[in-house]
Amino acid sequence: MNWLDGLKGLSMLNLLPLIVGFAVTAVLGPVFIPWLHKLKFGQEIREEGPKWHQKKSGTPTMGGIMFMAGIGAAVLAAVIVSAVKGNVDSFFIKGCLLPYLIALGFGLIGFVDDYIKVVKKRNLGLTAIQKFALQLALAVIYIAAVYLLGELKTDIYIPFVRNTVELPVWLYIPFVLFVMVGVVNAVNLTDGLDGLAASVTAVAALFMSLAAYLVFGSAGLSVFAAAILGGMIGFLMFNKYPAKVFMGDTGSLFLGAAVALMAIDLKIEIYLILIGFIYFAETFSVIIQTTYFKYTKKKYGEGRRVFKMTPIHHHFEMCGWSEKKIVAVFSIVTAVLCAVSWFGMNV
Repeated sequence: MNWLDGLKGLSMLNLLPLIVGFAVTAVLGPVFIPWLHKLKFGQEIREEGPKWHQKKSGTPTMGGIMFMAGIGAAVLAAVIVSAVKGNVDSFFIKGCLLPYLIALGFGLIGFVDDYIKVVKKRNLGLTAIQKFALQLALAVIYIAAVYLLGELKTDIYIPFVRNTVELPVWLYIPFVLFVMVGVVNAVNLTDGLDGLAASVTAVAALFMSLAAYLVFGSAGLSVFAAAILGGMIGFLMFNKYPAKVFMGDTGSLFLGAAVALMAIDLKIEIYLILIGFIYFAETFSVIIQTTYFKYTKKKYGEGRRVFKMTPIHHHFEMCGWSEKKIVAVFSIVTAVLCAVSWFGMNV
């Protein structure tokens, strides 16, 4: 499909999930946030973080439930409209329904983690091993579901080359598992400033929706990505600085899974290096900091740091950047790299 012609052919089915995702999330905010306050589901701020973040202590968390509900309503609306038109097929199920349900499973893991932190007052929540095992199990369930649908294809696109490379199954499956679990936790690390994870993911979702429809002809995935975009816009009404609610691990694990699943479905996993550059920068800043600190402590008797604080958004905070500036710059970087990815897909 010529993408310019495709842009002219965008129908209500493409816009419906965006509108519903936004509307439901926006309407839920004024009802859900006071309810979280009433339940005293306030976020505990880590003492090792920036000192000025302590004023955010008590801000309601688990707000991810708002956009998870909005996105779910958007997906359901699109499925109903498609069913009426007789357009629901295995590609729609694989590209829209399945990713939502799997992402919902990851959101449930995050909900349990948030619940333990907030209600049970155990600040670390689930252990790292518990979270990894649950995430890996869900990733395996996704692969099994795709296989049962007869849609397990092991090819992936190479950036700036229109051809795909087919991987052997024994290599492809561990690769997909790595991508899913890795991206989920990378997005989780990105959720550290008001509106940051939601803004970056909104840009990525817009790109995924357009690429799915205009480049790859995947109506189902385009609907799912548009629903996420709508949910993010609605959530940012309450999550932008100063945030009235945080998404919590409930929301960030859901979003991480959604981003990973969209890339896997489109076979553009490697493009995530560009599309999700901010996610990976956040992750690698932590890895670099931790590794260097341990190395220097062992060698010199005291730990040294590469960054003032990690994840890297805190480094820029310590350098004097405001939260608004960091969110704006990180979103612009994501938009620019999405544009580069678009060029790479259309060379």
